[in-house]
Amino acid sequence: MLINGNTPIEELKGVGPKTAGYFNSMGIRSLEDLLRHFPRTYLVFGGLKKISELKDGEIAAVRARVDSVGNIRRVKNNMTILPIEISDDSGKMTIKYFNMPFMAKAVRNGGYYVFRGRVKAAGREFTLVQPRKYAYDEYTDLSGRFQSIYPLTKGLKNSQIVKAVSSALSKACFSEDYLPEEIRNRYSLPESGLAYRYIHNPESEQEAGLGRRRLAFDELFFFIMYLRKNKELLTDSPNTCPMIESAEVTRFIEKLPYKLTRGQSKAVKDMISDMTGPSVMNRLVQGDVGSGKTIVALIGLLNAVSNGYQGALMAPTEVLAAQHFKTVSDLVRKYGLPFKPALLTGSLGAAAKRKIYDGLSSGEINLVIGTHALIQDKVIYKNLGLVVTDEQHRFGVRQRETLAGKGIGPHILVMSATPIPRTLAIVLYGDLSVSTIKEMPEGRSPIKSCVVGESYRPSAYKFIRDEISKGHQIYIICPMVDEPDDEDADPELQNVVSYSEKLKEELGDRYRITYLHGKMKPADKDNILSEYAAGNIDILISTTVIEVGINVPNATVMMVENSERFGLSQLHQLRGRVGRGDKQGYAIFMTGKDNDRISERLDILAKTCDGFEIASYDLKTRGPGELFGLRQSGDFAFRVADVFADADLLTGASEFADMILKTDRHLKEEKNKLIREETEYFGRNNLDFRTI
Repeated sequence: MLINGNTPIEELKGVGPKTAGYFNSMGIRSLEDLLRHFPRTYLVFGGLKKISELKDGEIAAVRARVDSVGNIRRVKNNMTILPIEISDDSGKMTIKYFNMPFMAKAVRNGGYYVFRGRVKAAGREFTLVQPRKYAYDEYTDLSGRFQSIYPLTKGLKNSQIVKAVSSALSKACFSEDYLPEEIRNRYSLPESGLAYRYIHNPESEQEAGLGRRRLAFDELFFFIMYLRKNKELLTDSPNTCPMIESAEVTRFIEKLPYKLTRGQSKAVKDMISDMTGPSVMNRLVQGDVGSGKTIVALIGLLNAVSNGYQGALMAPTEVLAAQHFKTVSDLVRKYGLPFKPALLTGSLGAAAKRKIYDGLSSGEINLVIGTHALIQDKVIYKNLGLVVTDEQHRFGVRQRETLAGKGIGPHILVMSATPIPRTLAIVLYGDLSVSTIKEMPEGRSPIKSCVVGESYRPSAYKFIRDEISKGHQIYIICPMVDEPDDEDADPELQNVVSYSEKLKEELGDRYRITYLHGKMKPADKDNILSEYAAGNIDILISTTVIEVGINVPNATVMMVENSERFGLSQLHQLRGRVGRGDKQGYAIFMTGKDNDRISERLDILAKTCDGFEIASYDLKTRGPGELFGLRQSGDFAFRVADVFADADLLTGASEFADMILKTDRHLKEEKNKLIREETEYFGRNNLDFRTI
């Protein structure tokens, strides 16, 4: 536990008011905030290689002679290319600099330099793309060292963060480790204070891995402890909103133009049993993308309203909330359901909000659908009986608690489309009972998927044009928002900003192309999503912010660039955005790396559309691997931990939590004081609502 974590960032050496402002814009205001701003990768200065030893895709350094400096060429988009011929005693190659014409004067013919960069195949030969130039002695001094590369913001350089972190580590004071030596040894975990030094300033890949491993264990352990504490409080909570199974529910199910799947029927049965039972319901409905979780939730809300209670449905985005509202409104008109619904979002005007507040407090509105606006202090319910949260991992545990607190012990139903193997779900949803929907509704065609390399790009673009000509819409996903800030970033990684410009040039002005990313203002994101849902955008180029949030039946193609950079379950989630209507859906997974291991890993997506099967495969085949690569975006509130790569730690953290609670159920013993304090701190600071 960090004792002096509240030390203001301004007290660190080299952090003046201006630099502090940049840090503040990233949410970094204290020493603890800074130490929890973890590296996203590491720059590793390896030994020198011969030109003949280079391998495609690796980052490598060669000491070579400059044989000739070529002429600067201008290509499309005002880009310049500078080729430089270099050689050593094993061979020769051409290195290339894009938009760096000054490099022509930075080297001289016959001079020897160390060039370090990413190796890329160029026909039968290799090239280094945008390599950095070093003097031999300079590179020798750096050889073998690790340098942390951090997420940045405009105006803040990586070197400034490195310097500030170094100062923070020198000032940091840690209390006694809560984790006994026996447990640390069992799971190969360093002491807590050492873990921060390892992850920020490692001397080897092993140290970086150990640091990440310990901090991941801490996250998982305190998350589990908080859930166990919650479950204990909820387990014996009496049903203060008693209900019977309404005849409205039976009639509605019979009128539906389709038959509920076995999984949907079981989830409805579980839900009704909870709502009519002796204890308050706290249930998760976990189902694959498109498995029909929403209709299950609406049946639950119908039962609550039919019993005289109010219902609340909270969604992670305004667009998704609006879509749920439209669905309910259509059902009211079609089936005469007793819902009196209202849509409450942050973008509503003050007068409209006051009208909804009055309707909720009087009971005139019996179903409210919205975003986190539902949990604002001004919202008062007359008799809230059921709370439903959609895409539950997008909400912190505390937000569910806050919404539930708007009533006197209302039932809670949470939904998630993130397929997680049951062994992990039991731990991660420790405060909830779990219902799983595995089958897909009748009539929904499986998404046709393919994994392809760069050579397929012309065909992919032709396919996209053909789909648009049929009146359909397209999603394209890129792993990055903008151009990378550090020299060791993979130049092959696509970013939404540059990609949008390139695609407009490639396809021409006839197509309506817009981009979207998480750094945009919420209102701007919602506006773009609304325009896309309305059919006013042909191609939406986005980061993974569209992983959940909109239902556009007209979207038929999902193309993911650099798909090797994503987790399998996340890729499966992404393709679930298409094929949601009566049109066939297609997913194209483009890979920037051509090797058998990547192809084998991604091929599971072409073989099955079963999210649980994919999740299980991911769990079996994924190890910690890259220190900060292949994360499942949006997995709970974890900064370091990954439920797939760290499955062994999740199990270990669960076992340790059981061991502690078995002998000290309420954490009152002095030896567990630190665990109690850290659990409370984790709940206060790590389980808050996070917008997408």
